[in-house]
Amino acid sequence: MKIIDLSLTLYENMPVYPNDPEVRINVVHTHSNNGWELREITMGSHTGTHVDAFSHMHKGMQSLNEIPLSRFFGPAQVVEINANWPNDIGLFFIEEIDINLSDKLISSRPNFVGGNITEALERKLLKHEIVTYTNLKNLNLIQRNTTFTFYGFPLKIKEGDGSPVRAIAIIE
Repeated sequence: MKIIDLSLTLYENMPVYPNDPEVRINVVHTHSNNGWELREITMGSHTGTHVDAFSHMHKGMQSLNEIPLSRFFGPAQVVEINANWPNDIGLFFIEEIDINLSDKLISSRPNFVGGNITEALERKLLKHEIVTYTNLKNLNLIQRNTTFTFYGFPLKIKEGDGSPVRAIAIIE
């Protein structure tokens, strides 16, 4: 079994989407002063490697705490834009994907889609209740068209529109 970390490391002042909150990480308690360490973390809900809830772009749709956990993991493949894609599994793309692929994606019925997704495509996928993941790394370490198990669980945020995740691929 091989585990590939698909997540960006969170750090203070890391790049964020324009006008999103900056990442701030302050040490509140230290071993020398308190006997333990504790950090206060301030950031937007769509910071680093993250998942988007349907409610992110569509009022009245499910938020993170309402989407079943089964939607955040499962079989997946890294695929090429012009290839035939399998149905009913997660699909990840190394290249940027845009709205021109929306019909093909929706007809493939993926549980989730990840990669460099344009805003217009993300909006349409979320409207069709397809979970989206962005800011993934190391997808190039996964052989294309080979099924692996993906895990990308969000924090259970009440009415959450998105959440950073620790995304991993497990290759048997």
